[in-house]
Amino acid sequence: MSIAVPSHHTRGSRGFSLRQSLRRVAEAAVTPLELGDVLDVFHPLRRGREGLQGRIVAVTAETAESATILIKPGRDWAGHVPGQYVRIGVDVDGVRLWRTYSLTHGPRADRCISITVKAIPGGVVSNHLVHAVRVGTMVQLEQAEGEFVLPQPLPHKLLLVTAGSGITPVIGMLRNLFSRRVPPDVDIVLVHVNQCADTAMFRDELRAHGAAGRITLIERYDDVHGVLDVSDLPTLVPDLDERLAYGCGPAGLLDALEAHHAARGLALTTERFRTVLVEPGDGGTVTFADGREIEADGATPILDAAETAGVLMPSGCRMGICMGCVIPLKQGAVRDLRNGAVTVAVPGETDPAGVPIQTCISAAAGACHIDEGARSR
Repeated sequence: MSIAVPSHHTRGSRGFSLRQSLRRVAEAAVTPLELGDVLDVFHPLRRGREGLQGRIVAVTAETAESATILIKPGRDWAGHVPGQYVRIGVDVDGVRLWRTYSLTHGPRADRCISITVKAIPGGVVSNHLVHAVRVGTMVQLEQAEGEFVLPQPLPHKLLLVTAGSGITPVIGMLRNLFSRRVPPDVDIVLVHVNQCADTAMFRDELRAHGAAGRITLIERYDDVHGVLDVSDLPTLVPDLDERLAYGCGPAGLLDALEAHHAARGLALTTERFRTVLVEPGDGGTVTFADGREIEADGATPILDAAETAGVLMPSGCRMGICMGCVIPLKQGAVRDLRNGAVTVAVPGETDPAGVPIQTCISAAAGACHIDEGARSR
């Protein structure tokens, strides 16, 4: 007597059919919602959900005005290259605001990621994250981006120049380098600038790296040494011309550093956190596609003004680089906060589809109408 044994294909087909049947029952039970909506409530970090999320699992003070936010990302998080940044959407007083922060963690067995935020005077999101956010809060995430990364293979000699929160992408680089079983064969000099020792993030960690001989740490404090003059770099770093250089910090430092290295014919990679803005002009009324209006001053990017008013806007790097915030200006005028240039859209004269503007670096220059629901390139 023979017994028929179901093939793997048959068993697999039955299993698939059973899963389909169970899913149909579940979907019927939650109608008019979709099954994914219910799963998102109970398992918001699951793989395949629409929109990547993360849960804040720890908030650790670094200084009186800075904190490291540890986040458990959803399972669709694709990882990062040290030095890259992540865009984070945070709900503050019922308004979702997006900001960009460098990733500061090294390899972690728990797959958590971290950002380190410095509270900026008047900064809604930065102050919320440093002083008010609670463990368990859900945030929106996008995948890591950015080109401020070390080359492979690593150079033999490396110079890192940072100031203030400009240390954040660099600490991520160092944590990854020094977590390796075999330390990298690279001679690293870090020139790190702060207003004073009390405001220096990761001060003890950097000093420990210096004491262990992993890096040569040159600390500069404005209240002790005065503001760093980049022309002093050859004195501080005698073999400057032999080192591949990276810089991250305020615009003034980076501008001076770029000019200095260009004059010496040296390569330099920089990361800017904020756009250099000109003096503000007159603001005006911004009218959106659905008829809503807001009053915006001449110093605030339309993107920020709109988000503060609760208007959902496309956005990206918020630095005028990625073009993720480009939408049509249908009528009126806006002013580029980087150079003061005014862009005008006149119905019947300019393109009927509107004139593309970057809302992250454009402020109202009088009354203007924009179509936040359309995307321009």
